[in-house]
Amino acid sequence: MTASSTTTHEAFPGLSPLRRRISYALIVLLGFSLGVSEFVVIGIEPELAEHYHSSLAQIGDLISFFAIAYAVATPCLAIATARFSRSRLLAVYLVVFVAANFAAMVAPNLAMMLASRVVMGAVAGALLAVGTTYVSDLLGPWKSSMGISVVYAAFSIALVLATSAGRMVVALWSWHVALAAAFAFAALTAALLVAVLPKDGVRKRSAEHASPRHQVGLLKERAVIFGVLVFVFGVGGVYAFYGYVTPYLETELGLTNAQSGAVLLAYGCICFVSDLLSGWLDGKYGMKSLPPVFVVMTCALAALWLAGPHVVPAVTAMAFIALLMYAFSIQAISMFMEIARRHHPGALVLAASIEPTSFNIGIAFGTTVGGAAVTNLGLGSVGLVGAALSAVALVCAVLALRAWKQRQQG
Repeated sequence: MTASSTTTHEAFPGLSPLRRRISYALIVLLGFSLGVSEFVVIGIEPELAEHYHSSLAQIGDLISFFAIAYAVATPCLAIATARFSRSRLLAVYLVVFVAANFAAMVAPNLAMMLASRVVMGAVAGALLAVGTTYVSDLLGPWKSSMGISVVYAAFSIALVLATSAGRMVVALWSWHVALAAAFAFAALTAALLVAVLPKDGVRKRSAEHASPRHQVGLLKERAVIFGVLVFVFGVGGVYAFYGYVTPYLETELGLTNAQSGAVLLAYGCICFVSDLLSGWLDGKYGMKSLPPVFVVMTCALAALWLAGPHVVPAVTAMAFIALLMYAFSIQAISMFMEIARRHHPGALVLAASIEPTSFNIGIAFGTTVGGAAVTNLGLGSVGLVGAALSAVALVCAVLALRAWKQRQQG
């Protein structure tokens, strides 16, 4: 169990099995829509840079600003709105999210685009955190772990599919079509969620357990702190490279738009396997699997740097990076939720927000570091920079595992 000990019959009495399945499917669709809106700009970076007369590093701020707003706002909103109705919160967040997508689609300049991305990021994490709290109520607590992992998998898969689709859309039409499609998808998802998701089943918490003081206690746990750092440096290591993957493929490796789109599509398929691998590793080894994952990740990023402009070894290294990109996520999520259930029961929504918050801090950090490397050292340096950050994540993983073992014994 990860989300709640409430049974589905207690949460939504009288709700038909069909509507439960449709509601859950829409939560998964929400995860995918959030990923599409966040990552669609990665696939159209060169075109945005040309249109707004900006550098690639400045366009990279569209990713960094989104991620920073996501990381700051998600836990703050989780704490501040703990006593509010989930359905009302979800509806408000959806309206803001769709409006921000529309603003990005019609932005006349880079400043407007950056502002829309900040607003979008500020509510995206809150949407994902609130959405995941429905999973246990819809599927039952015994299925919630796998159910939540599928929601996160949908978000993760959107990361790469949106990027590859962006390149293909550019090749066929223009980058404007990519942003219009992201807006349309967000609007459709929001309309379906408001129409179908049940309005009852609001989670009840005692005033004591829902208080900010009680919830913030979760963030003081040593295992949680080191777990957050695992994401900051682990995801940061990947995004030092992946934040600039399109110009890397087309400038450093010399691939065409269509070829880079095909590589990114294959990357996305491998990322889906990465999510499954993370769930398998969590079930079999738990947090003990994290250090080996980062050993291999560090080697793969270093191999990307050593490959230089040679396509075959570079793409092979990318395949290993994709395989491990999410291979540490579910283990950390399970740890965060377990600590919350045992020691901070009023902080379950906050616990659900830690992974996406930390992930986006890692995105912002890695993209910023990668941008500095691209500007000062060139695109060929991103693998080496990513390997250095991944090595730090390895150390953090060892410390998180040690703190988690001590907490279990305490």
